[in-house]
Amino acid sequence: MKILLAEDEKALSDAEVAVLRHFGYEVDAAYDGLSAWQMAEREAYDCIVLDIMMPKMDGIEVLAKLRGSGSTVPIIMLTAKTEVDDRIAGLDAGADDYLTKPFAMGEFLARIRSMTRRANAFTPAVLSAGGVTLNVEEQELSAESAIRLGSKETKLMKYFMMNAGKALTQEEILRYVWSDEPDVPADIVWMYISFLKEKLAAVRGKAVIEGEKEGPFVLRAMGD
Repeated sequence: MKILLAEDEKALSDAEVAVLRHFGYEVDAAYDGLSAWQMAEREAYDCIVLDIMMPKMDGIEVLAKLRGSGSTVPIIMLTAKTEVDDRIAGLDAGADDYLTKPFAMGEFLARIRSMTRRANAFTPAVLSAGGVTLNVEEQELSAESAIRLGSKETKLMKYFMMNAGKALTQEEILRYVWSDEPDVPADIVWMYISFLKEKLAAVRGKAVIEGEKEGPFVLRAMGD
């Protein structure tokens, strides 16, 4: 799982990053709110941890901007304050959970595990990008016309639509789409992307998948 950790206290951030990496997470660290927002807009994350009190842009503002842009990634807020108002502000802005500092690292890890499990279980009914709509439950891709997808194609298209405009690596796609099949060859990604390219062309929408055989790959609306 790939995590963005936004914490302006560098010593604390270094300790949290070290623990997360020890337990197998891939972690990017940001030390101010503006950097966190820019990284979250550019990269695909499985969970984001935001400190509320950060320079340049506070955690609540980052959270609100991400939710306003349509991001559904699980977000945990960190606060050094105990006031209920901070918790309410974070939850109202779209936070999924919060932790009050100082906290035990065991609890921190448990909250992240809980958030990533929820994210994997949650399936939006309908996603759209570039005039193309994906009905996840019906496994149908549609624009001017419609076409049915296989289960892996649906999962891959869902991942692209949830991260439209972001560069997705071959490794990130394998981890998301083929998490239950760790031994599949890496070139299966290109094969399924080729399938989706053909089906996107068939429904005559304005969404295209860009990228060479080994990635990275980006879903874009034509003209962007």
